[in-house]
Amino acid sequence: MVPADMHDFFLGSGGIAGALIGLLFVAISVSADRLTRQGAGAQLHRIRAVAAFTAFINALVISLFSLVPDETIGYTSVSVSLVGLAFVAASLLLLVRLRAVHWGTVRDGLFLVGLVVIFIIQLSTGLTLTSRPGDVGAVHTIAYLVIACFLVGISRSWELIGGPSIGLTREVAALIVDRNHHGEAAPHGEAAPHGEAAPHGEAAAAEDRQPPPSAS
Repeated sequence: MVPADMHDFFLGSGGIAGALIGLLFVAISVSADRLTRQGAGAQLHRIRAVAAFTAFINALVISLFSLVPDETIGYTSVSVSLVGLAFVAASLLLLVRLRAVHWGTVRDGLFLVGLVVIFIIQLSTGLTLTSRPGDVGAVHTIAYLVIACFLVGISRSWELIGGPSIGLTREVAALIVDRNHHGEAAPHGEAAPHGEAAPHGEAAAAEDRQPPPSAS
């Protein structure tokens, strides 16, 4: 049974999940041309879309069933976690089949592994709730997993629409490269020391002091 004090949380999360799914459909329709192409880039976009949709659907279904009176969310958590694991397994197999190893695929793989962890914990917690429906701690764990699904889904949606990404490691590396570049360019732009320029000035002054040649 869902505690009464958790009713407002699941009510709010259900509304948020529905709104995010609607925005995800808009994002997919906007980037439909990229999703229908062939190649590794289009496959990565499909993986991101599936990951976001799976995370949002998981949060939506759990939130809606938790609002049903006298309904335990144990069986619901088990069911949707199994479906989510199937979707994530298919996405992981597709990612492996691409055979393209770079930071983008590694990051997508890490997000998928994160979803696997979420669904496994949700599966275990759901089994606990089926045997102990009054376990308040297990319900709170499900609520935290719903929040985690929101974070994963929003991140995948941002990648799907091609939102700008600013990485701390990349920016620090770029700063180091810029500083090294300026450090190498400095010797070429340095002025000659004052001591070295003096002889040229003295020679010019000596030439000025020489008398003009006398006319023969």
